[in-house]
Amino acid sequence: MAQESPKNSAAEIPVTSNGEIDDSHEHAHHRDLKRSLPSGLGLSETQITSHGFDGTKEGVIEAGASQGGQRTYTKGGPVILADEVKNPAMEKLELVRKWSLNTYKCTRQIISEKLGRGSRTVDLELEAQIDILRDNKKKYENILKLAQTLATQLFQMVHTQKQLGDAFADLSLKSLELHEEFGYNADTQKLLAKNGETLLGAINFFIASVNTLVNKTIEDTLMTVKQYENARIEYDAYRTDLEELNLGPRDANTLPKIEQSQHLFQIHKEKYDKMRSDVSVKLKFLEENKVKVLRNQLVLFHSAVAAYFAGNQKQLELTLKQFHVKLKTPGVDAPSWLEEQ
Repeated sequence: MAQESPKNSAAEIPVTSNGEIDDSHEHAHHRDLKRSLPSGLGLSETQITSHGFDGTKEGVIEAGASQGGQRTYTKGGPVILADEVKNPAMEKLELVRKWSLNTYKCTRQIISEKLGRGSRTVDLELEAQIDILRDNKKKYENILKLAQTLATQLFQMVHTQKQLGDAFADLSLKSLELHEEFGYNADTQKLLAKNGETLLGAINFFIASVNTLVNKTIEDTLMTVKQYENARIEYDAYRTDLEELNLGPRDANTLPKIEQSQHLFQIHKEKYDKMRSDVSVKLKFLEENKVKVLRNQLVLFHSAVAAYFAGNQKQLELTLKQFHVKLKTPGVDAPSWLEEQ
């Protein structure tokens, strides 16, 4: 018994009466395939293209909706997506490109200046004030370091005097024959320790004020100076570029470059002028503040040290009260005979 051979549906090619290939079956197949595609493919477009035997027909099947873009249809061709939203990666790449170009120009300017080949813009008056400020900062830092050393040594001395006064007081109670002598020395050491603590308070107040002046006020001004110097380097770098372009030929290719260079030069010139003005203002205010702070602190330091070594306890405490320095809470012990003198 004859068996019918299985037929492959893909191998069946319908032909019309005039001998041409009937493509209605192919379009029906595409339509069924389109309906069977799931709606959530996660793709902006899915394209399936089939070619007939003559290679002149092309079909496109669309699936899903495009995100962030607009469809543009072309006759007999695939769908083209025109993205209206700017790519963030391209923006970052453009920022990196501008930063790299600016860094290159500034580095070239710095090297040229160090080699003595490039010119630089100099404000003689402002540069002199900046040099004086940096020199003064180093000197104030040295004073601050020495004052901190003095405070440390004075603290150790006061601590030793307290211990010595306690030892004298203990022996005064246990040695009846030397009761008065040990007592005098105990009171003396306690008084010196008390005056030392008062002087230490004045020195610490002096240190705190100078430290604020040096490491905050002056440092803030120097940060502005640093920004000014960076702006000056950028200004000179773009000025040099513009000068080099102006020395070259002027044609259709170079004129847009010159205009762009002129625009960038103007931007950095305005930035440089602004930073120069900011530095001048800050230097003026800093000088006024510095004189006011140091005058008060130097008077305090001198008066406190003089009263301490003169043994004038009342003048020492009055000096600290005058400058609003908090005194250590006095003890409950009765004043010694030396304090009553």
